[in-house]
Amino acid sequence: MNRFVRIPISCLVCLVWAGFALAQTAPPATQTPATTTQGPGRGGFVPSPVVIGPPAPVPPEVAIPRPTPDELAQVNGLVKKFIDGETASNKQLLKKFEPLLTLQPPRKNVAATFTQTVQRQGPRHEGFVEVAKQGNIDLLLHGDSITDWWVQGDANKAMFDKYFGSMRTANFAVAGDTTQGLLWGLSHGEGQGFQPKAIMLMIGTNNAGGGSGPEIAEGVGAVVLEMRKDFPDAKILLLAIFPRAVPGDPIRDKLAEANRIISRLDDQKHVFYLDIGAKFLDETGVFLPDTFRADNLHPVAKGYDIWGAAVKDKLAELMKQQ
Repeated sequence: MNRFVRIPISCLVCLVWAGFALAQTAPPATQTPATTTQGPGRGGFVPSPVVIGPPAPVPPEVAIPRPTPDELAQVNGLVKKFIDGETASNKQLLKKFEPLLTLQPPRKNVAATFTQTVQRQGPRHEGFVEVAKQGNIDLLLHGDSITDWWVQGDANKAMFDKYFGSMRTANFAVAGDTTQGLLWGLSHGEGQGFQPKAIMLMIGTNNAGGGSGPEIAEGVGAVVLEMRKDFPDAKILLLAIFPRAVPGDPIRDKLAEANRIISRLDDQKHVFYLDIGAKFLDETGVFLPDTFRADNLHPVAKGYDIWGAAVKDKLAELMKQQ
């Protein structure tokens, strides 16, 4: 005779949260010594439509657990069996929350794909490729607007020159870009032709609009893996994504979750994780005066000064390890 094993309520709660978490894992759908290369301006070109590209490999340290079709069917079968075996009153309650108890098929994480974004089209990308071919790059900066704007305006550029002016640098960061765009750029000429001694990378804040913390982390991990392939001898200074918004804002919590996950990529051999976000905040978690723009996202000169001071010694150390 078949015997039905009753699942303790604590396990039932775990199943609810597991189903909910998996349901949420899918997204809604610069060259010569002492100079910095930014690449050509954005230009007046007409961008092509963005087509989601193929998936990128993801390091196991940041990979999201995803059920196979067989595992999905097995788990959902067990859930249904549990509900059907309950008393009428309990069954009614469980049926109400059955969508949360049921595992959903995982969808593609766009953040971990080789996708040519609008930001990686046209003159800027083409300029980066030309700079890469020329070589002579010891320090590569990569990311989005937060890194791109190191040299936007005289005050910011003065901070860049203060900390990096004596190095052969290239800045391939593009305002508005995402992990998937950076992945595409690296694999299409921006990651070939030179071998930097060190890389300073921060990317992911622009993935926060649709992706979850774990999805952002997968995208960052894929970028790190691609850089390890393109630049096997480089030391990567992986910066935690800077805080944004205000304390209690869900987007700040989401980025903090992503940072906790990408910190696992630190191996103290090739990848060195560094979180300097707290240096921009007061004791309440609010940005220090005159360090960031009113958008609570982009540093101004004082913020870049704090950033440069926080990384200069570590970068010098990493570049000497070559």
